[in-house]
Amino acid sequence: MTSEQLAQAQLDAYNAQDLDKYCSYFAEDCIVSDLNGAVAQTTRAQIKDRYAKAFAAFPQNKAELKNRVVVGNTVVDHELVIRAPGGEQFEIIAIYTMRGGQIARVDFAK
Repeated sequence: MTSEQLAQAQLDAYNAQDLDKYCSYFAEDCIVSDLNGAVAQTTRAQIKDRYAKAFAAFPQNKAELKNRVVVGNTVVDHELVIRAPGGEQFEIIAIYTMRGGQIARVDFAK
């Protein structure tokens, strides 16, 4: 799977709120952090816990891809996150670093 295909597959699983499939794209030691900020998660289990809570709180949550840039093992996605139809919306940038066919790191800018 290319870096772009991996980024798209995890986005599709996120939008389907398929927690197990979504988490399968992340390395066991994946790091999730705010861009130039605090590290939020350092394991796949912590990522699973984070998104289990998010999917439960926002069952209609979707992320719409606005733009994607791929350079080697790095994918930068610009997304519009919609919590629910007519609900809260916000834009993010997700910077994915791929390693060995999985996501090794994600840095979020919001």
